[in-house]
Amino acid sequence: MTQPFVNPLEEVASGKTADPCILVIFGATGDLTSRKLLPALYNLAREGQLPSHFACVGFARREKSNDQFRSEMLDAVSQHSRVKPIDQALWSSFSEQLFYHGGAFDDDAAYESLRLFLDDLDAKFGTKGNRVFYLSVPPSYFPTITTKLGAHGLIVDPEKVHDRWTRVIVEKPFGHDLQSSLQLQSDLTTHFKEEQIYRIDHYLGKETVQNLLVIRFANSIFESLWNNKHIDHVQITVAEDQGVGTRGKFYEEAGMLRDIVQNHLMQLLSLVAMEPPVNLKADSIRDEKVKVLESIRPIPIDEMEKYVVRGQYGPGFINGEAVKGYTQEESVAVSSVVETYVAMQLFIDNWRWVGVPFYLRAAKRMPKRATEIAVYFKEAPGVLFKRASKKDDANVLVMRIQPDEGVSLRMNSKVPGINSPIQPVKMDFRYGSYFGSAPPEAYERLLCDCILGDSTLFAREDEVLASWRLLTPVLEHWQQTRPHDFPNYASGTWGPDAADALLERDDRHWRFL
Repeated sequence: MTQPFVNPLEEVASGKTADPCILVIFGATGDLTSRKLLPALYNLAREGQLPSHFACVGFARREKSNDQFRSEMLDAVSQHSRVKPIDQALWSSFSEQLFYHGGAFDDDAAYESLRLFLDDLDAKFGTKGNRVFYLSVPPSYFPTITTKLGAHGLIVDPEKVHDRWTRVIVEKPFGHDLQSSLQLQSDLTTHFKEEQIYRIDHYLGKETVQNLLVIRFANSIFESLWNNKHIDHVQITVAEDQGVGTRGKFYEEAGMLRDIVQNHLMQLLSLVAMEPPVNLKADSIRDEKVKVLESIRPIPIDEMEKYVVRGQYGPGFINGEAVKGYTQEESVAVSSVVETYVAMQLFIDNWRWVGVPFYLRAAKRMPKRATEIAVYFKEAPGVLFKRASKKDDANVLVMRIQPDEGVSLRMNSKVPGINSPIQPVKMDFRYGSYFGSAPPEAYERLLCDCILGDSTLFAREDEVLASWRLLTPVLEHWQQTRPHDFPNYASGTWGPDAADALLERDDRHWRFL
């Protein structure tokens, strides 16, 4: 007897139930909490996505009252929420679940006080001892905080206790090279099991990124062509029109490769190139992503400049206004050789993708802000229409991550008229115009998933390490070979000439955004 078909998306969604819990944000006075986390929690409450028994506690070194913290968060949510104006009645109810607990990250008394305070909130709100700890702090604090949490009985071992749970969310960067990433993992797993660790990359929470799997595997028109027989190359771009601003101190230690390429771009690449998972469970999807990362051909050290280009922006113009170069920014050394632009050519040596180049670029001070994935299909022979085949006539599928989330497809069509030429045209789908509303912010989805215990959109240990194994040799090479041409592109331009040459040697060019 034939079994009825069960939609796997519906099956997974129907199994999700949000347990009561308390979310504790370490570093609650920081920019991330006010700009992203509290607006996300407010919108989850507005849409009924938070557990009915829930509380949020901000933990930071500054002393302040609950009322003061709530007032500051109201201002932050009013400014940064995707839905305005704020529903005052909803905020009044939501803010009653919002608390502040002052203390230094290395103060044992503060953690003992926190444990007692959370126990009181359990009794008041019925949160049953479930905890999410959000480490919105620099990675150097991770060992201290996790050690103190463990020492004061704030972490539950899932192998021994089954009626309550503890999870921890850690922000990128997950180390600054392979060795530091291994050490960070060792620090975390001393107190948490891997299943309790949620490494957050907010790009994975974006609606268009989540839709990648649906576009690929729910549409035979694309999946049947998603291989080296039909695809010429793939371009993935993360372009920002802003400079480093007040993040100069951070950027001097990080640079573009650590800040964007190692995490955001590698995650997008793995989703574009992965094989179909056996099901939609978290580990099945992440298994396929790891296979992609482990299949990327190592970048030859002796030919590094042939495959990887780095750049740094100088003075220039953005939207008609003069802007400073990187070395003129606050907290940046005048002689700095930190990269603000990275472009690279990668190859995935597996059955599906052998021979197909993947071009990645990430940059600051570009002419516009845009994140997109462009899949270039191979050209059709020009014999039938007696015309020379041109790269500009190739079919291109573009998935826009931000802004104006959507999908477009470029194809060729005849211009109306007698003896008219063939011209590329574009079919365009935009989330906002089609569905009538802006998609949820990434942090809304990711916070909700962590509370639900769904780790699909979070990076697993082996994903992070595979990415670092690929890119750490690049960092080491750069440390040994200082560039002599920085800055090598002006603000408001599309990057250094060497980045254009990266594609032009193969008779290709960067897509105009």
